[in-house]
Amino acid sequence: MDRLRIDKWLWAARFYKTRSLACDEIDKGRVQVNGVAVKPARELKAGDTVQLRQGAHLRTVRVEGISDRRGGAPEAALLYTETAESVQARLAAAEQRRLAPEPALSLVHGRPTKRDRREGEQARGWGDRWSASIDTNP
Repeated sequence: MDRLRIDKWLWAARFYKTRSLACDEIDKGRVQVNGVAVKPARELKAGDTVQLRQGAHLRTVRVEGISDRRGGAPEAALLYTETAESVQARLAAAEQRRLAPEPALSLVHGRPTKRDRREGEQARGWGDRWSASIDTNP
């Protein structure tokens, strides 16, 4: 076997969990082979360069082997080699996230849950609630 559909290869190389996810990403234009946007049926061969986006990461890999069987991670790692530029960009992005984390991740408190609200009401008690009615019992 010297050629394989790109969606099968992306699945076998463990870039995506399912072939349908790989097809969706290819259809969205997030996968390119040798600098050209492709369709899921595009045949891939050893030596091709695949550029794909996984979340916020842009990865560029060179196809080293072809397999239509999804194996373990060590087997999948033998199917490709990531380019040096791609590795450097990924490490730089990780360092940037470490130095300047997303501000929203530091928020501890969000909208209270039903349980939080009930605990707050029990702490205040019924007599502590504000009411517009006049208290008849002094």
